[in-house]
Amino acid sequence: MRHAFVMQLKKGFEEEYQRRHQAIWPQLKALLSESGIFDYSIFLEEESGRLFAFQRTEGEAGSQDLGSNPIVQQWWAYMADIMETNEDNSPISIPLREVFHME
Repeated sequence: MRHAFVMQLKKGFEEEYQRRHQAIWPQLKALLSESGIFDYSIFLEEESGRLFAFQRTEGEAGSQDLGSNPIVQQWWAYMADIMETNEDNSPISIPLREVFHME
């Protein structure tokens, strides 16, 4: 299954966001893989700070469904200072409906 969603980065934190993801925690990466999430990319639209995330999964669930996991909660807290978030530190995430796909 394919999932896509958008999030919002706070202005001025583009390099920091990329730096933190280049050093993604091994335990978070393992959790994503073990949960069937692969081929995961995040793109930045520089002018607006809008982040576009795309991932493929082996099942129906995507990374946004792992919020009860303590590792994910710690990652959210780590990222909360540079992203727009909900009260629980989860990134404000808007799912996108696929309207076209070409193989």
